[in-house]
Amino acid sequence: MDKKPVIQKSDAEWAKELDPLQHHVLRQHGTERPGSSPLNYEKRTGIFSCAGCGEPLFDSKTKYESGSGWPSFWAPLSDAVATTTDVSHGMTRTEVTCAKCGGHLGHVFPDGPQPTGDRYCMNGAALKFEEKK
Repeated sequence: MDKKPVIQKSDAEWAKELDPLQHHVLRQHGTERPGSSPLNYEKRTGIFSCAGCGEPLFDSKTKYESGSGWPSFWAPLSDAVATTTDVSHGMTRTEVTCAKCGGHLGHVFPDGPQPTGDRYCMNGAALKFEEKK
């Protein structure tokens, strides 16, 4: 799903808008420490959005406990994310980015639950949660 992000800003602009961890993850393709995100334990009904641009990415109905240490989902919302091949760190993985701003969210692996069999392993620092009331 390669497509050019709609929102384009300089790194300096992103650095002013994001906290240091969000900037590291979203704009520098970093990773937070496993188990460090409070979103790992989020069980309420709602939507997980991009911390960079606010784009809705995942419905809480698709969240599950993968045991990986990062918030995991079996499917994104339609057209919410883009994927690319990531060959960093001596391995080949599928990187997941926000389709709207291009922010790095995490990676998707083919070891998730049904109905998709996918595990979207996301950095909590790249997400914001809004509860549906």
